[in-house]
Amino acid sequence: MKIYFAGSIRGGRDDAGFYAKLIEVLQQYGTVLTEHIGLKTLTDNGEQRPPEEIFERDTAWVKEASVVVAEVTQPSLGVGYEIGLAESLRIPVLCLFRTSSDKRLSAMISGNTYCVVKKYDSIDDAVRILAEYFKKTAK
Repeated sequence: MKIYFAGSIRGGRDDAGFYAKLIEVLQQYGTVLTEHIGLKTLTDNGEQRPPEEIFERDTAWVKEASVVVAEVTQPSLGVGYEIGLAESLRIPVLCLFRTSSDKRLSAMISGNTYCVVKKYDSIDDAVRILAEYFKKTAK
């Protein structure tokens, strides 16, 4: 299984530690195409590549993915775009939102019945949610 993990880069890297932990867990279920999202060296300046190259690569990865898992606590235009692209391609989307943050979840995500939206408080909650989700999708 190929997993596209989406998380904020230029929208803010406050949750990069959560991303790294989630990516580590996701690797139990398949190949994570976007491991770099969890790197501490990746700042909100993004990668040192032309934007067109990033767009082409990332949209190709979404198209290749079996599932998109998006951490949506930190608002991000790019993550929203990736979710919309996955939906248009009928690729399943799991959105994770950390309720212990001071952020509010966009109605465009919480109101989208295509996405499976799960709220969590801790990394342990997220690990349990991922285990339940992948157990169901493996059937």
